Amino acid sequence: MRRARTAVLAAAAVGLLTRMLIAANKPGPADVHIFRGFAAAIARYGPIRIYEQPLPGLPVYNHPPLAGWMLLGLKELSDIGIPFGSLIRAPASIADFCCALLVFEIVRRRRSVGVAVACGVGVALSPVLIATSGYHGNTDAVAITFALAAAHLLADRKSPLAAGLAAALSISVKFIPVVTVPALFVVALRAGRPALLRFTAAFTALTALVWGPVLATVPQNLKENVLEYAGGHRLWGIVRFADLAGLPDAFITFVQGDGHFLFVLACVTAGVWLALLRPAQLPVVVGLTMGLLLLLSTASALQYLTWAAAGLFVIGFWEGAAYSCLLGLTALLGYMGRSAVRWSDTVMHLGEAGWAVLAVGLVCGVRVILAAPPSAPSPPCAAGPAPRTVPRSPRPAGSPVR
Repeated sequence: MRRARTAVLAAAAVGLLTRMLIAANKPGPADVHIFRGFAAAIARYGPIRIYEQPLPGLPVYNHPPLAGWMLLGLKELSDIGIPFGSLIRAPASIADFCCALLVFEIVRRRRSVGVAVACGVGVALSPVLIATSGYHGNTDAVAITFALAAAHLLADRKSPLAAGLAAALSISVKFIPVVTVPALFVVALRAGRPALLRFTAAFTALTALVWGPVLATVPQNLKENVLEYAGGHRLWGIVRFADLAGLPDAFITFVQGDGHFLFVLACVTAGVWLALLRPAQLPVVVGLTMGLLLLLSTASALQYLTWAAAGLFVIGFWEGAAYSCLLGLTALLGYMGRSAVRWSDTVMHLGEAGWAVLAVGLVCGVRVILAAPPSAPSPPCAAGPAPRTVPRSPRPAGSPVR
């Protein structure tokens, strides 16, 4: 086990170094410059009032409150001479490092140590994660890592207090893991009243601490910018296929508008159903739910490909490897050229193939979850060797019993 952990740790270190070298030597896409603008605005208006500012020349500020405090800290570091372009990509790169170790710990409790090593190394060296974290940046990888950590802490480590904190952090960095929160509460409820109380208390307290000041100050702006943000474009998944099929614009507008909540509800429902059936498989359920959210997403952005990468490695090595390699090529080609992100015909066709690979991986994930026993997994090689039983010599007849 020590050698296995060392192998994953070494791969994670190589992956982190690769990401940071890319961040230090490549300018990155438009998001790097957009985040620099956000950080400057937050330094001026504060991480709470930023939501009510018009921010000319910048898109809508649609990030949860904790991201604002992070950007404020990165702005302070950039003011002392550290390049902001490297700083903004550091959180996602570090999150991938932690996620590789986390995926190893999750998988080794359900599969062989060899498979766990392969999955951990796969996350560390995933082409799609290297591209989206080391080159693009953003906070998607951080949110996914916290969501998987919450599931691992709750189902495998039996630490509901820490799990509640991790769950609150996940939605406070980026709101997308909110689809996994109901499944987490279901498993906490199944674990008993003390576990539910600890999980709920930690989740509620940290959520109130992070979100409370913004909700009390600019609730409407937060609702419009973050909670109701739906994205856009016709470059991925259901919207892409609807466009290719020539469906009416009114349908696509509905799907990208109020209709996208139906797909969010489908993700939540699937996660809750699987968590009820197999609570011990919660980390796999969370990974699958985030992949399903990407599959059904009505918005498109290359950094969104992060949502499913680690979760598919939790499902299985080949599912994760197929997705990471194909969508890694998609991201690589998308980031090439003079434009910040170039959705060429080739990139969109690769995205269509990647969508199909994701769908197959999720079907495999459902089968993996349902095939697992309902009881909690016993970590292979986690316990020490079984105690040796020393046979007792027969007691001579007539000897006293002591």
